[in-house]
Amino acid sequence: MPENNADSRGLLIELTADIVSAYVSKNAVPPASLPELIASVNSSLSNIGQPVEPETPAQAPAVNPKRSVFPEYIICLEDGKKFKSLKRHLNVHYGLSPNEYREKWGLKPDYPMVAPNYAAQRSALAKSSGLGHKTAERKSGPRRSR
Repeated sequence: MPENNADSRGLLIELTADIVSAYVSKNAVPPASLPELIASVNSSLSNIGQPVEPETPAQAPAVNPKRSVFPEYIICLEDGKKFKSLKRHLNVHYGLSPNEYREKWGLKPDYPMVAPNYAAQRSALAKSSGLGHKTAERKSGPRRSR
């Protein structure tokens, strides 16, 4: 294995010398910048075949996070669309959970995923239908099976 490593280093030096000499023969290069050119070519050649991580630019929110919550809707910071509930939209279109979304945009843990009026409406509906309360025992007693 060490022989293989030495061979590849020798080949890298040889390729670097060939490329730099070809470049210098056709272009005027000040002698002071030759070491920089050699290092640049050598670095580029040694990185060939290495996986490169694509640079992802920092994404800016579609709207100011402080102005994204309204009584009737919430504006998605990813695309600027209005929703009563963000959870499904974030999961389907961006593969984000509510916590990942909050973390990505630097939002507080109590940032709502549902518009305030919609949450109040759903809460009132649940209370009026008796959700969350145990049903009263029937006056006739326990059910008997036949």
